[in-house]
Amino acid sequence: MKILATDLDRTLLPNGKWEADRDAIERFNQLTEQEDLLVVYVTGRNLNLTLHAINTYGVRFPDVLCGDVGTTIRRYQQGEWSYDNGWVTHVKHASPRWNATAIRDTVANVAGIREQESEHQNQFKQSYYVEHENSEQILREIDQLVKGRFDEVIVYSFDSQDGKGLLDFLPASATKQTALEYVAEAFGAAKEDVVFCGDSGNDIFPLTAGFRGVLVRNADDQLVENVTTAMQQNPALQVYFAKGGFNGLNGYYTSGVIEGAYHYQLFNQV
Repeated sequence: MKILATDLDRTLLPNGKWEADRDAIERFNQLTEQEDLLVVYVTGRNLNLTLHAINTYGVRFPDVLCGDVGTTIRRYQQGEWSYDNGWVTHVKHASPRWNATAIRDTVANVAGIREQESEHQNQFKQSYYVEHENSEQILREIDQLVKGRFDEVIVYSFDSQDGKGLLDFLPASATKQTALEYVAEAFGAAKEDVVFCGDSGNDIFPLTAGFRGVLVRNADDQLVENVTTAMQQNPALQVYFAKGGFNGLNGYYTSGVIEGAYHYQLFNQV
């Protein structure tokens, strides 16, 4: 089993400031349907926002959705979604000290953060908007209050389109990386048979976890720098940086996903 996994916003979805190739999504849909691939979306979007993206941009339904920054997993078969309760059991067992309510109480008086809307929260995800201009100071304070107390990871990213800092508290066992590892194991795929495509801060974990990585051409500068550093420290990491110019595609968004998939020979027909 070979797996093509991808983030959605500004990776597979052309919802940034860069120009998108008009037929890239149609090509992606056709190529993934004709190849024997498992398509996995690994995204910060919840199910409703993922469905909105599918309807708005015309991307295909995935075989598996690792949503809410990897804290939920669903399979899509014969037009129906099924929730993976085994994932919930796994996370609770692997991160016994996780407590979203306790984290919320702990950071309640931190200035410069605002709790995200209820649809962006779940039992394994406590999320905030952050004043990006003060993010370094805010994150230092949060580290002092939270780090290491709740079997958690603290993930910060910057939405360059909205100018918002985004902060997620997640169980250490329920991230984009660990969700994709869980899916790969469930389908009997080795890490080298999994390609993950991303563009921004919270994609650093799966990109440097031993999967075959792809950075689309419009990837954030900070992510490019962090991945480059990780590759220097660990020469065994495989990450491809989409450049554009391949098969008439410019390398941004969906085009970068296609370029990377060809690089790793997930697609055979040019």
